[in-house]
Amino acid sequence: EVQLVESGGGLVQAGGSLRLSCAASGFNFDDHAIGWFRQAPGKEREGVSCITSAGGITNYADSVKGRFTISRDNAKNTVYLQMNSLKSEDTAAYYCNVLQIRDGRKYDYWGQGTQVTVSS
Repeated sequence: EVQLVESGGGLVQAGGSLRLSCAASGFNFDDHAIGWFRQAPGKEREGVSCITSAGGITNYADSVKGRFTISRDNAKNTVYLQMNSLKSEDTAAYYCNVLQIRDGRKYDYWGQGTQVTVSS
C-alpha cells in the first residue's frame, strides 16, 4: 500500500523557515519523482515543487523560487522541502504526491497534508 506521510508544518513568523518532510512507503521510491503541492483556504491546490527520482532535476513555482529548496534522501525514502523567507501567502496545507503508471493507468497518491501558517 502506497503511503505518504508529511510532517514539519507549524506556525512561524514571516521571514522564518520550516522544513517539511514526506516519508514514503509501499512503492519503489527510487524510481519515482515526487511533488509538493499546497492548498490555501478557498483556493485550488497548486504545485509548489517537484524532484526527479535521482534528484538531478528540480522545478519550482515562480512564487517560491529562490526561497524553497526540494531535496530527497533515497536511503530514507524521504523528500524534504526547505522553506525560507516565508510569507503570509505561503500559508496553506502542504501535500506530497506521487504519480504511478501501472498497466497503462495513472494512479495519484497523496499524503494527509501538513499545515503551514505564516503570521505577519
